[in-house]
Amino acid sequence: MSTKNHLYLVDGSSYIFRAYHRLPPLTNPKGVPVGAVYGYTTMLWKLAKELHEADGPTHLAVILDHSSESFRNEIYDQYKANRPEPPEDLIPQFPLIRDATRAFSLPCIEMAGYEADDLIASYTEAAVREGWDVTIVSSDKDLMQLVREGDGAPQVDMLDTMKNVRLGIEAVEEKFGVGPDLVGDILALMGDAVDNVPGVRGVGPKTATKLILEYGDLEKALLGAATMKPSKLRDNLIEHAEMARLSRILVELKRDCPLPDPLDALKLGAIPPAPLKAFLDEHGFRSLSAKLDVGAAPGGPPTPPRAGDEPAAPAEAPASTPTLPPMPPIDRSLYECVTSLDALDRWIAEAKAAHVVGVDTETASLDSVTGALVGVSLSTAPGRACYIPLGHGGSDMFAERPEQIAMADALPRLGALLADDAVLKVGHNLKYDIGVLAQHGLVIAPYDDTLVMSFALDAGKQQHGLDELAKLHLDHTCLTFKEMCGTGKSQISFAEVPLDRATQYAAEDAEVALRLWKLLKLRLPLEGGTRIYEMVDRPLVATVEAMERAGIMVDRDYLAKLSAEFASEMLRMEGEIHALAGQPFTIGSPKQLGEILFDKMGLKGGRKGKSGVWSTDQNELERLERDGVPIARKILEWRQLAKLKSTYTDALQEQINAKTGRVHTSYSLVGAQTGRLSSTDPNLQNIPIRTEVGRQIRDAFIAAPDHVLIAADYSQIELRLAAHMADVPELKQAFAEGQDIHAATAIELFGEVNRDTRARAKTVNFSILYGISRWGLAGRLEITPDEAQALISRYFERFPGISDYIQTTLEGARERGYTETLFGRKTWFPRIKAASQNERQGSERAAINAPIQGTSADLIKRAMARMPNALADADLSDVKMLLQVHDELVFEAPAGKAEAAGAVIRRVMMGAAEPVLTLSVPLEVEIGTGASWGDAH
Repeated sequence: MSTKNHLYLVDGSSYIFRAYHRLPPLTNPKGVPVGAVYGYTTMLWKLAKELHEADGPTHLAVILDHSSESFRNEIYDQYKANRPEPPEDLIPQFPLIRDATRAFSLPCIEMAGYEADDLIASYTEAAVREGWDVTIVSSDKDLMQLVREGDGAPQVDMLDTMKNVRLGIEAVEEKFGVGPDLVGDILALMGDAVDNVPGVRGVGPKTATKLILEYGDLEKALLGAATMKPSKLRDNLIEHAEMARLSRILVELKRDCPLPDPLDALKLGAIPPAPLKAFLDEHGFRSLSAKLDVGAAPGGPPTPPRAGDEPAAPAEAPASTPTLPPMPPIDRSLYECVTSLDALDRWIAEAKAAHVVGVDTETASLDSVTGALVGVSLSTAPGRACYIPLGHGGSDMFAERPEQIAMADALPRLGALLADDAVLKVGHNLKYDIGVLAQHGLVIAPYDDTLVMSFALDAGKQQHGLDELAKLHLDHTCLTFKEMCGTGKSQISFAEVPLDRATQYAAEDAEVALRLWKLLKLRLPLEGGTRIYEMVDRPLVATVEAMERAGIMVDRDYLAKLSAEFASEMLRMEGEIHALAGQPFTIGSPKQLGEILFDKMGLKGGRKGKSGVWSTDQNELERLERDGVPIARKILEWRQLAKLKSTYTDALQEQINAKTGRVHTSYSLVGAQTGRLSSTDPNLQNIPIRTEVGRQIRDAFIAAPDHVLIAADYSQIELRLAAHMADVPELKQAFAEGQDIHAATAIELFGEVNRDTRARAKTVNFSILYGISRWGLAGRLEITPDEAQALISRYFERFPGISDYIQTTLEGARERGYTETLFGRKTWFPRIKAASQNERQGSERAAINAPIQGTSADLIKRAMARMPNALADADLSDVKMLLQVHDELVFEAPAGKAEAAGAVIRRVMMGAAEPVLTLSVPLEVEIGTGASWGDAH
């Protein structure tokens, strides 16, 4: 199995000086100074050991400065002119440090004319282009220009081994007040006395940040100086503008240096002890040599062979690590554009003979409900793929259409293949393709979906898009939609893409999906993913697509009325807020709000963000509210109304589908790593559940005429699952007897039940399952951290099973890297051993809850997949499942069938675990009906 490559680049030059200044002078048996060498060696030993234990890099190199001269001296002869010569006793240690690196059998890279930072930047860019993650072992501020993050994209971070912390975008923003892309502009303005980068006289870090934040970048700040009020800063910016521009060139890292060693040569393995021991003994490093003698090697991944080395025999892959069978390389020139019925019949016959075919569709838009079908691609084997254009041509009615098969002739033939039980259809995100083809009455069955296969195996490890998986598993870079259709105003519809280019793009998708399937299907049984894929995820693909296609009605007039009411209420609240503030201001401006609260009103306890602006986020306002500040509560209420107005009452009116008259949310089958579905356009997960305003929003979702909506909600499912999974007798008994679980917890914790103790017990019940800290619980209950800790301790004393569950779950997650639900769904936590405390604790909290929340998600998914057949068996096929939100399902039923449908829905949901699992607590389902979603609650 391929895993994502992770390159570590060690800034060896910074290691040298850190080592030199940290240790007293030492000499080796020959009298040569080796204090820095010893410090460097111990630091490299520690790094190799820690990275090995943390399952760190797949590739690693140490990067050194070749000399003090570089191409920058040709640009500016005073560059680094002020740097003193290295200490005399350090100069002879430089070659020994290179020897030390090689003794670890690690690549030691340097190049004349370039600084170590430039090589690090060039290797970083090369690795990122290959889809690798990169960690730069350094805390050098210049290298912060390289940090990057992004969903599914390669990540670049830094590791400060002295402080044992990782530095990502947040750390860059904390230091500079801007993101990595603007760090160079900050450095150019402030200059660098050590490297003799001139910058602008009188501009320090704070002023530089302020200028960049105000103007956007260096050039705009320099040009804007002329319009500034007269000041010394204005004069300096004008006078030293050219020096600032020169400085920007000097601080820019060169990212396209020639690579002395190719990336593949940096691959790592176990560190051979023999050359390392010889080096340690030669220089008298007895304590490290003694560690080697007792087998305490620094560890680390395998070492790449060097020139002249005898190639090692390839190790046999473990039985649990499948490898792809030999395949020809992907060659887009081999793809066929099918424009005749004879050719189409030939491909269909080939697919039937293969009994498996990769499938993909191309459309004129991203809307599977109404998007026009443009073409279909098929792949029967690696190296065998075609594209069948069906709707190509310009948007102009007079535009010439290329030669292609008439849709009326092609679809019946394709429909027969796609519905053939003897041919397995393979695709990536087939939910979309099923929806597109359903517009034409075509059905895809049986099928395998590589998107959900990947999710069943690797949730939490990586993104699961086709392009990401192709790069990760096949080392192949797919053509992008942007390459085909362009972007912005010049973007064209896929229907307008020339057929030769469209064929390469579309057929590639089908072939890549088929190749991925060949690997993932091997992994499923070997890695324990078969049960969750077959019993939960795969059946859900078609079920969720049917829900999306069904959509739900919304009352446009009611939404417009609600928007107007919200706007009027916001206006009224603005008046109250302005009165409390003593002046009008823009409430939606965090900057103005912060100035009002903390500068004008003088409220205490505020905190400023990285840009120097007062924080006015939810937590800050809730803190002020707890402190009894009236304006804080008003602002929170105003913000909620503003968000609901923009997100729902305004937006939903625009999201009513012109063709269907309904709103069609889009569900992601891989949206949350615990297995929960997520929705977008609109996102239905964020409608407030228990507030009056939230109910008003739900009132806008209505049933069709002569129909009602049915809302079916699991009652306290996560607490029930916790009682079962942690084996808590008191909780299991309470659920079995139908007791109020929060009241039962209140008795255990406080010895009595009243409104206050029940509410506090409820908060504790749910908070504990999310691994809440003493400080987090203190904030929720408005008590001191010590009081919160006492409550947590008391909870664990009363329910020791919960404490044992948390401990066992964390130990298992740290040991294996993942947690499992009762159905075997794995959720991976790659950062659970992270050096960063915040990252580590975040992973631990998620790991505590993942088995419970994931099992809850598995249960409702199993109920959803079973529901259509159960309703059909009860002669209720006209009852449609429309929505899934958290632990709730929403259906639309003819008014006269609501009671019968409710009985079937309750039975299916309550029995969702069976026959795979028998829970020791009963599942309860609350059913409500009404003309609107709000009425059904």
